[in-house]
This record gives sequence, C-alpha cells and structure tokens, in this order.
Amino acid sequence: MNIILFGPPGAGKGTQADNIVKSFNLHKVSTGDLLRDETSRKTKLGSKIKSIIDKGSFVSDEIINDLIEKILSDKKYYNRLVFDGYPRNLDQAKNLDLLLKKYNQKISCVICLNVDKKIVIKRILGRQTCTKCGRIFNEYFNSPNSANHSCDKKFLIKRSDDNEETIIKRYGTYLDKTLPILEHYKRLNLLHEIEGKTEIDDIFVKISHIIASLEA
Repeated sequence: MNIILFGPPGAGKGTQADNIVKSFNLHKVSTGDLLRDETSRKTKLGSKIKSIIDKGSFVSDEIINDLIEKILSDKKYYNRLVFDGYPRNLDQAKNLDLLLKKYNQKISCVICLNVDKKIVIKRILGRQTCTKCGRIFNEYFNSPNSANHSCDKKFLIKRSDDNEETIIKRYGTYLDKTLPILEHYKRLNLLHEIEGKTEIDDIFVKISHIIASLEA
C-alpha cells in the first residue's frame, strides 16, 4: 500500500511516518530527506539543489517530481511507500497521480493530522533532532533522557528555521497550499482526518486502525 500523511508543520508527521514504517514494513518518502540525500552525494542535480536552497529559494516542482519518480520507479519500493508531507500543492498532487498510474501503483489512503496554530508553535520551538540516530524529541512534550535516548546530548540540534516568525509563515502557507489538496483526495474518497493534538501513541492507534481496515 501507499499512504500520504499530511499535517501542518509540527503536527508530528515525521514521528507518525516512522511509526507506520516500523509497524507496517513500509518506506518513508520525505522531500526534505530526498533533497538532503541528493546534495550529500554531490551529484550534478545535488549541486543545483544546494545552490537554490543556499539562496533561500524554493526547489522547483520539476526537481521534486523527478526525485519522487526515482523512488516510484524502484521496484523494491513498489506499493510500500509513506509520503511524509508530499505533495505540497495541487500541481504536485496531480503529477503524483500520473506517476502512480505510470508505475501501476495507487494511493491506499490519505491521513491528515489536524493541529491548531498555538500547539504547532510550541511543538516546533521545542523540537530537537539527534544528528546521530535521527530521532526527534521535544523539550516541552517528549524531552530526551537516559531512558529514551542513548546518544550524547551534543548530537541534539534545533533547526535554524525553527523560530516563531518562520513557523507562523509556514503554517499560513500550509493552509493556503494544502487545503485544496485535501479537497482533491476527499473527492477521491481517500481522506481520513485525525485530531493531532492528543498523545503520540493515541494518534498512532487511530492511524493503525485505518491502515488495518485497508488490509482486511
């Protein structure tokens, strides 16, 4: 199955995507990860991406779509994907429809985590990522400690764009760009909306029930 996971910045998409991957043996597709991977490998495309990002510009849909097609064309990921925060606009959604058809795949469900702006701000301002193991913590809701994190504290970082002004702007962009996509998937009868301000484990139970119902 292929699943799309939506939610505003700080909704917990990454955490829930990781939970889905582990529980259902799927592969996470995050455009941020794809862009970082391409730049780290120092390919011609990676250099182009780095130049765009360094200038503070957005990477074009064309580049993003090419990276997504690389994943969809890889047989080891066939119908085993969790899209984390992609597509980001209606054009990307329509392009994904075409790519899925091209590679004889489909979206099984679209899950949207609904979280209000106040909670989003607190979640993002407190977010910490371990550069060694990749785990994500939050100093307000899920702080790293000796029981849940074995890496040294020096590996914990905050993203440079995790500030209130940027968060509010990204939240507004999400509402503006993503709501039309949700309507698109609602019309296709694929959309499931979940209250995203409850506990991580409770949210995942709801997500698991949705996925299990698809497998039944």
